[in-house]
Amino acid sequence: MQIRQRYQYLLTTYLGPLWREVAVLAVLLFSGIGLQLWTPQILRTFTDVAQGAPAQQGMSQGGGVSAELVRLAVRFFILVVIGRVLQLGTTYLTQDVRWRATNRMRGDLTAHCLALDMPFHNDQTPGKMIERIDGDVNELSNFFSQFVLQLVGNAVLLTGVLVLLFREDWRVGGCFLIFVSIIAWVLNKGSLFMAPFWTAQREASSQLFGFLEERLAGTEDIRANGAVAYVMRGLQQAIRNLFVHSRKAFIFGAALNWGFTEGMLSIGTVLALGIGGYLLLQGEITLGTVYLIFHYNTMLQWPLNQLARQLRDLQSATGSIERIQELFDTQPQVRPPRPDQIQALPAGPLAVHFDRVSFGYEGSDHEDDWVLKELSWQISPGSVIGVLGRTGSGKTTVTRLLCRLYDPARGCVRVGDVPLARVPFDDLRRRIGIVTQDVQLFQASVRDNLAFFDPAIRDARILEVVYELGLGQWYEDLAEGLDTQLATGSSGLSAGEAQLLAFTRVFLKDPGLVILDEASSRLDPLTEQLIERAIDRLFQDRTAVIVAHRLATVQRADKIMILEEGSVVEFGERAALVADPNSRFARLLRTGLEEVLV
Repeated sequence: MQIRQRYQYLLTTYLGPLWREVAVLAVLLFSGIGLQLWTPQILRTFTDVAQGAPAQQGMSQGGGVSAELVRLAVRFFILVVIGRVLQLGTTYLTQDVRWRATNRMRGDLTAHCLALDMPFHNDQTPGKMIERIDGDVNELSNFFSQFVLQLVGNAVLLTGVLVLLFREDWRVGGCFLIFVSIIAWVLNKGSLFMAPFWTAQREASSQLFGFLEERLAGTEDIRANGAVAYVMRGLQQAIRNLFVHSRKAFIFGAALNWGFTEGMLSIGTVLALGIGGYLLLQGEITLGTVYLIFHYNTMLQWPLNQLARQLRDLQSATGSIERIQELFDTQPQVRPPRPDQIQALPAGPLAVHFDRVSFGYEGSDHEDDWVLKELSWQISPGSVIGVLGRTGSGKTTVTRLLCRLYDPARGCVRVGDVPLARVPFDDLRRRIGIVTQDVQLFQASVRDNLAFFDPAIRDARILEVVYELGLGQWYEDLAEGLDTQLATGSSGLSAGEAQLLAFTRVFLKDPGLVILDEASSRLDPLTEQLIERAIDRLFQDRTAVIVAHRLATVQRADKIMILEEGSVVEFGERAALVADPNSRFARLLRTGLEEVLV
């Protein structure tokens, strides 16, 4: 998509719904321009009347010179007051349109990024994403709020001034037309030259934010391992990179927008005084008209300065638009089903079937490097399967495919006898619950963290599950009960408490398939005992997939599957495998699960 098309798309998408506000803003803006063009005429008449020369515009026949001067002064004062009111209204509407348009874009960008695949998020740090979603959009605030109106308005103001100068004398108008054309041509060419510098500056800024976020999140490990000097060196490099790119953009921008423009405007002042003085000495114009030419020259400086500033903003906005469009152009590989393909999951426990599934993460170009290779297994509704294997054998990848965070390269994953690619995302997330060893809590109330911001879940149901999981004492110690605010991550909670909160979420979700991905690995034996009874209840009338490193966790499994290098090396009923002394599972029981698998 070309830059012009991107601008048109953004204006249509984000300013289109605000057309009423934009229309009012346009009326206020152009009314203000009309007043700017009118007031110098009053000052010219005032000067000529005060000097005693014939006014260029009609004078009142009564009241004498003094009365006429008073009337002109009152008229000028009224116009100035009206102009300030229009300016106030313009400022208010500008900010209103700016925030509405940019906030909507932030929302669209966030929703789009949340729908992107895991490989995208694995390559992006949170700090970099914040800068791209908020920082880049903030650079567009002036573009959304008034760029087009100001561009058109300043063009109208320039045209109006030139027309009025031609009206006074064709020689004056011709000189200033050539003068303005030169400035406009140079500024237009310069804006194209400056765009890459602003793009590089925005990229350097996002890299700095990404560096800061990543290092601040790992402060404990950095200090414990003596890596402070390394981090500080990296920070200095990131800051210097931003400084170098910002300096280039600023220097070239200043040379174009300030140095050239201010120099030309100084020449314009000399031109106005020179031609005005010459015509005055020739007796062709009055002193008031000389002032009028000088004032209109000063008025030319304002739109030209504004155009230079807007071109500078446009240069910065162009870099931001390219980066924003790059985000919008990034499309997920895992897509929702088409309306004609949708199939709903059945009620109750869900069967699971992997049919010759192969999968490799991004960068695994050769099939030998794939994590899963022709993986086939299935369990019936209501069954519990324990998945075992060494690190890197593909256990967690199986759970990610079940949640459809990725799609298999080959084969098909079915849940409830329905291919996952045909299940709507909302239905899939509602019917499958997962608990991992890493628990993400949000800076929100206990209620929102447990119900996952679902207002349909009542407090009574939340408390019922809290007490059932053995969190009653923890809940009673909360100062504000369910309204107590939790910190981001899991700070303020023990690892066991955070894990129990994650189990509470699954209970409240009431899914048909439960996935425990090494969910008890962070629990001490005492805390683990608290959830054993609750897990037994959770597994009732549900299918469960348990990825575990502890023997105790898989003792409740009906079936056992052992993975090795992405393939099933053993699969069967747990009781039968235990009874077979030659089975791998029996050997694990004899030698110790952790010793063999870790």
